[in-house]
Amino acid sequence: MPPPADIVKVAIEWPGAFPKLMEIDQNRNEIKNGAILRLTTSPAQNAHQLHERIQSSSMDAKLEALKDLANYSRDVTFAQEFINLDGISLLTQMVESGTERYQKLQKIMKPCFGDMLSFTLTAFVELMDHGIVSWDTFSVAFIKKIASYVNKFASDISILQRSLAILESMVLNSHDLYQKVAQEITIGQLIPHLQGTDQEIQTYTIAVINALFLKAPDDKRQEMANILAQKQLRSIILTHVIRAQRAINNEMAHQLYVLQVLTFNLLEDRMMTKMDPQDQAQRDIIFELRRIAFDAELEPNNSSGSIEKRKSMYTRDYKKLGFINHVNPAMDFTQTPPGMLALDNMLYFAKHHQDAYIRIVLENSSREDKHECPFGRSSIELTKMLCEILKVGELPSETCNDFHPMFFTHDRSFEEFFCICIQLLNKTWKEMRATSEDFNKVMQVVKEQIMRALTTKPSSLDQFKSKLQNLSYTEILKIRQSERMNQEDFQSRPILELKEKIQPEILELIKQQRLNRLVEGTCFRKLNSRRRQDKFWYCRLSPNHKVLHYGDLEESPQGEVPHDSLQDKLPVADIKAVVTGKDCPHMKEKGALKQNKEVLELAFSILYDSSGQLNFIAPDKHEYCVWTDGLNALLGKDMLSDLTRNDLDTLLSMEIKLRLLDLENIQIPDAPPPIPKEPSNYDFVYDCN
Repeated sequence: MPPPADIVKVAIEWPGAFPKLMEIDQNRNEIKNGAILRLTTSPAQNAHQLHERIQSSSMDAKLEALKDLANYSRDVTFAQEFINLDGISLLTQMVESGTERYQKLQKIMKPCFGDMLSFTLTAFVELMDHGIVSWDTFSVAFIKKIASYVNKFASDISILQRSLAILESMVLNSHDLYQKVAQEITIGQLIPHLQGTDQEIQTYTIAVINALFLKAPDDKRQEMANILAQKQLRSIILTHVIRAQRAINNEMAHQLYVLQVLTFNLLEDRMMTKMDPQDQAQRDIIFELRRIAFDAELEPNNSSGSIEKRKSMYTRDYKKLGFINHVNPAMDFTQTPPGMLALDNMLYFAKHHQDAYIRIVLENSSREDKHECPFGRSSIELTKMLCEILKVGELPSETCNDFHPMFFTHDRSFEEFFCICIQLLNKTWKEMRATSEDFNKVMQVVKEQIMRALTTKPSSLDQFKSKLQNLSYTEILKIRQSERMNQEDFQSRPILELKEKIQPEILELIKQQRLNRLVEGTCFRKLNSRRRQDKFWYCRLSPNHKVLHYGDLEESPQGEVPHDSLQDKLPVADIKAVVTGKDCPHMKEKGALKQNKEVLELAFSILYDSSGQLNFIAPDKHEYCVWTDGLNALLGKDMLSDLTRNDLDTLLSMEIKLRLLDLENIQIPDAPPPIPKEPSNYDFVYDCN
């Protein structure tokens, strides 16, 4: 008689003993014959034991207990049990008062003291990362103590690292704590940590600066930017981070991107400020633009008709400067964006690149009206375009690493960026032999030139300028022509029929590629309020495409993670639906992430059972498309991502070109050749038999 289906033979293993074979009546389908079950202490019991052990009077026992606590605190179930025992308060008390108690120990047993403090702070960080306890509950004494470690333990990397992480989380998660931290820590105290050689410490330091920058009230943000400029933060980052003799990792790239975005966002106020035509100080800027360009002296106003003559002269000069409103150019700056930012850029160009400014204005004023490149109108539209390219006014993305080294090479990088681009615009205008009707076409070409140059990530503004020199209008036409040829869309009927015939074969190829990628698996990041000390998890499809295996990881893996090391699994048959973007449960829950467009575009969730869900945030758009395509393929649905459309177009084009190689230089008719008339007789037909 066969054994019942719910009885399985497994090995039971517990500390200090050999595994013992036993038969159990299992209530979980995951338990199979031959499995090894390991008995271990429950999270609740573990929490009670560690709560007592970390209060031991023995330094060795206390150190070992804190080490275990730092390790166990990563588990959310244990964390909940330990926090229920008021464990967070115990750790904060140890930080606040324990250090004084062990001042003597610090001198005679410095390594032991350093390790003890490091494990305490690590456990605190891990416990707080679960989001169970509010950050608003911590005292000023605790904040002061953490802030003091930033200076006191500059040589102890682990303590410094965790102290910076705690300060960043405090600032990001509580407005009250931001104010307290801002009082305790200064930019001057943080700068020296950027001048070291440890990239992780540099990353944490920039993260704290970014957090202070991000949470500063609007009226304080510019003041903080001025302090950063005085402390030469930009040049220190350029020297010790960007141009250091080592590769920049993803997290550092993200923090540099955030700093870049926050710096450019300082321009938002001017970008959204309309010009007041009655404001004399603002009108004086326009007068200054005219004076620099034409070096005209005001005529004496005591002669008859001098006011009218001067108005006429101003109108003529404003027309030469390329303003739309020749009589009152202040009206040109009432549109937001770009508002007053455009006028600021024009004045900067006129003052700091005076020769180029005068040349452009005089060059265009000497052309026919229809062929002149209007400097005023061009500057306004260009400023608006640059703000769109750099996303001025938008919050930094949680996942983007797209920083540009060249913006860290100059204190007025946006203005210098404008100066290079306005000269490019004038050059392109001439190359296109454009007229006023071609204005929008010219702007489109200039945007393409700028975007193509930026994708090469030039290391300096001079290198950016050099890239633009190689992207003349003629070169852009060649690139466009080449791209059109590579993506040639054959519209003749025979080609369309051929496409239709081979498309299912190509889609099946794409489907197999997506499923193969899911079998390889992907490492996903668990986003929280603090990106450093990231939590990672891995998900991959089984080779038979029946089960999704997933589980938490200690760190980002190198290569594939084997199935047996992933603790959890989800049968594909149990999947009810795949949802994306705002429909994802984790996007509805997280208010901060909900506001971030880029995170929304990378979010997807698997829904299973009645309320089960597996939530993802893809590392990038490519992985997002691969996984959503692959999951839809598993569910028998169409693959609708942009990546699939691009792959389909590329592979179809390649396949058709390969099949038509033998027909090169042969005209393919739009219609099939006519069927000839039947012959008058069939005498030529004979039976071979």
